[in-house]
Amino acid sequence: WDHQGDSFIVALNKKTGKEIWRRKRDEITSWSSPLVVEVNGKPQVIVAATNFVRGYDLATGETIWKCSGLSRNVCATPIVADGIAIVTNSYDWQKMLAIKLADAKGDITDTPAVLWSRDKQTPYVPSPLIYDDHLYFTAHLRGIITCVDVKTGQTIFGPDRIPNLTEVFASPAAAAGRIYIPDRRGNIAVIKHDSKFKVQAVNKLDDAFSASPVIVENELYLRGETFLYCIAAPN
Repeated sequence: WDHQGDSFIVALNKKTGKEIWRRKRDEITSWSSPLVVEVNGKPQVIVAATNFVRGYDLATGETIWKCSGLSRNVCATPIVADGIAIVTNSYDWQKMLAIKLADAKGDITDTPAVLWSRDKQTPYVPSPLIYDDHLYFTAHLRGIITCVDVKTGQTIFGPDRIPNLTEVFASPAAAAGRIYIPDRRGNIAVIKHDSKFKVQAVNKLDDAFSASPVIVENELYLRGETFLYCIAAPN
């Protein structure tokens, strides 16, 4: 819990609610959710925040590694694929870091464990999306998309403006070769998963979307301020 008081991280027994461990954190308010991943056969908890991104031992709560570079008000949740963690934010400044978790020990700031970094067109509230070896993300809260190689950070396409899309708070979701991005004005953009920028559709619903889309089998779920939508082909 990172806030303007005494911040901490705590692990609870999910069946009993009993506290297993607690660690103080020298952090101010952040909004990012922790992510549990397996690294070298052991589970870690990755937490992104203002002073440091940290990896904690899930069993003990001990800090395994930390890395500085993000600004205040971290909102995006870390994402991981193929042993690479992507952390990002866009408040006081823009920053995205790609961390090789197998090499992350101690303070890894400005070390080779940080595979690459980026300081432009990074998201504020939405988390990025990894699809195959492509990393997709929007710029701050705008309907501008960039795609880079997740391992190298090299640009595949973008930044490109998505028609009609603005006020983007939801994280993108993907399935069947398509990227879905809703906005606060009821638009849902459909972007082709490709090495070139291609908008397949921008659909409109009479609602506002801040929650991220959820895809279950052949159904797309969208939670608006007014309604919950299930979008699918007719049987």
